[in-house]
Formats: sequence, structure tokens, C-alpha cells
Amino acid sequence: MDKTILVVGASGYIGSHLVPELACAGYRVKATCRNLKLLEKRGWQNLDNVSLHQLDLTEPADLAPLLEGVESVFFLVHGMNHGHDFIDIELQAAKNFSAALKQSDVERVIYLGALQPSDGKPSEHLLARKATGEILRESGKPITELRAGIIVGPGSAAFEVMRDFALHFPILITPKWVYSKSSPIALRNLLHYLLELLNFQPTRHQIMDVAGPKNISYAKQLRTIGFQAGRKVRILPLPFLTPRFAARWLRLVTSVPTNIAKALIGGLGHDLRANGSALQSLIPQHLLSYDEAVEESLAHENEVVRSDIWGFDPDALARWQPGFGYYPKQAGYHLKTNATAEQLWRQILRMGGKEGYFYANYLWWIREWMDWVIGGEGLNRYRRDPDHLELGDKIDSWKVISIEPNRFLSLLFGMKAPGLGRLEFTIEDKGDHREIDIRAWWHPAGFSGLLYWFAMMPAHLFIFRGMTHALVERCHAKAQEGKTETI
Repeated sequence: MDKTILVVGASGYIGSHLVPELACAGYRVKATCRNLKLLEKRGWQNLDNVSLHQLDLTEPADLAPLLEGVESVFFLVHGMNHGHDFIDIELQAAKNFSAALKQSDVERVIYLGALQPSDGKPSEHLLARKATGEILRESGKPITELRAGIIVGPGSAAFEVMRDFALHFPILITPKWVYSKSSPIALRNLLHYLLELLNFQPTRHQIMDVAGPKNISYAKQLRTIGFQAGRKVRILPLPFLTPRFAARWLRLVTSVPTNIAKALIGGLGHDLRANGSALQSLIPQHLLSYDEAVEESLAHENEVVRSDIWGFDPDALARWQPGFGYYPKQAGYHLKTNATAEQLWRQILRMGGKEGYFYANYLWWIREWMDWVIGGEGLNRYRRDPDHLELGDKIDSWKVISIEPNRFLSLLFGMKAPGLGRLEFTIEDKGDHREIDIRAWWHPAGFSGLLYWFAMMPAHLFIFRGMTHALVERCHAKAQEGKTETI
């Protein structure tokens, strides 16, 4: 095909699935996001018909070169990950893009918005989704706005919040909104709608609901998830609980990023029923039932570990279990330094064995003894070579699953614990300085995995800060020794 499609927000959940679908269909695709490195990790730059572009819509910019030659646009941007001021950020991004659209030759825009409630005042998140559509229509271009509810698929934030709720507690104490209804749709069905819309050329604005085959309550959705995962979900609704109150303990309940989870929870206090007849008559397809969509989603959740992030490591694949949190928790420390990348890397390579871990080694030893007590191999301290590392090497109980000399090292956590984790060392050369980041990532195994993570959090914050400073100090000490020897 000779059509060029622009995907704004390609690093998001829908965008990351839509771009390869468009590429496979033969379209030329311009994929954008604020952080280009996120797109580069997906390997799309290896596709002949996909180009990657950095785009921060919160900053006024000349978008004319990006929009040149583009026939259709998918606008998939939201601001939920920005924190408390995400509404202003989201609307400003829409205004900046709408102004650029007005001056372009783009023929149409497909905007994925959100269902609006039939009862009460919508949450800020839902109001922002509606306002974004209105702002885009000010461009004068034909806007096809699809209003969707919960997308059922592995990694969908709304679905993962519900999955974590369903699997992490023996009894769910919920607000009364648990009996509100929505119309969840399978990811596969939504992607089919988005692709097929490119075969139609609208001459006016359109707003259509995206609906699954049934409007069902959140209680039934939670019970269905539990049933598919082999768990019985018991629900105790209390009328005085509110979504706002529920959002206060999200950080403990779910591994979904808290800012996103809070915004999504705010929309659950309403009926979000959908009437998908208009879209279904335009683009007929078999709609997966909620049971079928959940079954398909849970069957593919291990895709998160079948990736280059985990180095496609067989041990990581073997240890992944159904019920692990799809989104990881993280803790780490970041530091600027004038040490060279080579100096930093040389010290990182000496980690483990007799050298230890640069800082608070007694805490590492305590953890290793704890692992030994419960039958683990934490006391097996081992280094094949004290000065070199290769893919697959063992550093005590850690395993090297990804390595890029002078840039990046990723280690698979090998001790016994409820979940799957890794430790990463990242070096970025900024020209006049380097930045070193030491960070742990943890996919919790249910509620016990979350409790483990938060129990370890104080030690993590203490250790990683100390490790980072100690690593840099070692580099400076070695550099000073070198100067002394030269003199």
C-alpha cells in the first residue's frame, strides 16, 4: 500500500500492538512517542515500512515535517502516567496537535477515547477523554472517535488492575460500584476495528461506542477472572466505600503503575454501558465473549517474559507462573559522574564472589543465609572469571541474561522468593558526564509477592543508593591511583 499512517502514542498499550499490525498489512507507518528509546527496544526500526520519531506534544513544536505525506492519524495519547496534573497535560497535548492538524493535509484522524457514563458526573479521567475528542474536532479534520471501556488483553492496565484485585485477596471488600456495568472488549476485536476503519473515508465527524457482546458488572468480571485462574473470588461490597478510598491502597494491591491505576479506578463508580451496534454494522466481526477474552489474555500473559528485556532466558521462562504481576515494581538509584563508561563498567564486572556488592555486604549475606534456610542456594558464591562476564554466567545466585559492554548489564534473581526479579546496571554517556543507574525490577506472585517487595523496599533504597555512590567512588580512587603511578 502507498498510504502513510501516523501513530501518535505508539509506545502505549494499544499503539504497541497496532503498529506491527499496520506494518504487516503493508502500510507505511510513522510511530511516535516522547521517549524514542522505548520504541527502539521493540525492534521496529528493522521493519522497512516503519520509521520512529520522537514527539513530545506537551512542548510546542513544528509538526509540519512529521505530518507531511500522512493520510491518516491514530491519536492514542493520554496523560495518566504523568501524575496529579495529567488532565492539563493531556488537554494541552490535544490542543498542540489539533493546531498542527489544521495546517496539514491529513485526511482523517481515528481517536481512541473512553466510554462516558449514563449516570452521575464522570471522573476527571473520563471528562478529559471526552474533551480531547472535542479539541481534535476543532482542527476541522474528520475525526472518528471510538469510545471504549475495558480492553481485555495481557498488559491492558484496566484489565490488569482487575486481575490483581481478583487474585490477590481471599475476600474482596469493595465499594458498591462493583455492581456497575461496563462493556469490555477483547484486544483482538478492538485492533480489527482500528485496522478496518482505514478502509472507510469519512466526510464528517463520527462518535461510536466500542462494545463487547455484553454489558456485564465488575463483580462478574472479577469472578470470571478468578474462575479462569482457578481461584474463587468472594466479594463483600460496602456502601460507604468510594472509588477514591479504594485508590488509596492501590500501591499495595496492584503492580499496575499507581498513577494509571488511580485514574482508571476513578471511572469505576459509574455504569459505562456501550451500544456498539453502529460500529458492528459498519465492520461486522465475531466478538469474543468476556470468558473467551479472559482465557485468551491469561494464556498470553507470559509474553512479558518472552522478550529481550529478559533476554529470552530459559530460566526466566521456566520460573514464570500464571498469577505473577504483569507490570513490575521497581526501585533504584541514579547518579551523575565524570567517571568514564569504561571505568564504571570495569568495576561492575568485579561484582560478586569475594568482592561482594560494593556496599552493605552484610545485608546481602543476611539475605543469602535466609535463602539457604528455606532450601535455596544463596550461599553458593561463584564467579567463573573474576574480571570478565559473558551471557549466561553466574554471579553467586544471579545469572547474566543481557550484557552490552560499557552500557548495560541485567541479572536474573536466583534466590527463593514469591515472584520473578532482575537487577540492572545502566550506563549512559552524556558527553560531558556519565549517568549510572542501578535498579531492581520485580514481578510479584500475588499478594505474598507484593508483601515481600514492600518488606524489602527500605533495604533496596538504602543498598542501591550506597552501591551507586560506592561504585563511582571506586572509579575515582582507581583513577587517582593511576595518576599517582604516572607521577
